[in-house]
Amino acid sequence: MKPIFVQLRCKPGKTYEVADEIYKTELVSELYSTSGDWDLLLKIYVEDDEEIGHFVNEKIASIANIERSLTTITFRAF
Repeated sequence: MKPIFVQLRCKPGKTYEVADEIYKTELVSELYSTSGDWDLLLKIYVEDDEEIGHFVNEKIASIANIERSLTTITFRAF
């Protein structure tokens, strides 16, 4: 398993609805509300052979009221 971090920008006033839908998927390890340009931060563990782009687009970014996503792939924990 490898960790990725996904930041989401939601439509105005829809952050809590998006967070609830993401929580229901049981795909995320951690889910945070954030300040600044992005509304939510997700930590997700994906299988080593999982195609990250397809995973994020099909299972996360397709959730209603998400305007934009930013995925960060990690390589090593220090």
